[in-house]
Amino acid sequence: MTGDPGKRLPDAVLFCCNFNQVRSPMAESLLKHIVGTRIFVDSCGLKRAAFDPDEDDMEVDPLAAAVMQELGVDLTRHRCKIFDDLEDDSFDLVISLTPEAQHRAIEIARGRDAEIEYWPTMDPTLSEGSREHRLEAYRQVRDGLAQRIRTRFRV
Repeated sequence: MTGDPGKRLPDAVLFCCNFNQVRSPMAESLLKHIVGTRIFVDSCGLKRAAFDPDEDDMEVDPLAAAVMQELGVDLTRHRCKIFDDLEDDSFDLVISLTPEAQHRAIEIARGRDAEIEYWPTMDPTLSEGSREHRLEAYRQVRDGLAQRIRTRFRV
């Protein structure tokens, strides 16, 4: 699609990663922020992270929320979900951000007319050091995803 001005935007895009706490919610919110409601955008993970059993839903990583807030994007209402939680799985484009999610994306696209793309994206939760150092790793992921989105969707 990139470089082909005659091709239309997809109607529905799914971003997927391992836990739907950092990379895929960032990508989902970035695309929504850029294109608004012109494209249906969702995200999910492969598995649920361990979390407080008293909470109904797992929330997004607080550092991911912090760096998205720097752009005026609120992730605090994001609730993490897995593939089985999706209300609809008829996506035109599935973008996986981890190798594990890429395998699942290929499985769900079998027999469907869906494009699959793999955007290898580092896991900023693995960064160590001060809060500011860790935030910088999250910003790098955010900015890398934003650039890929602008290039891929020509926006």
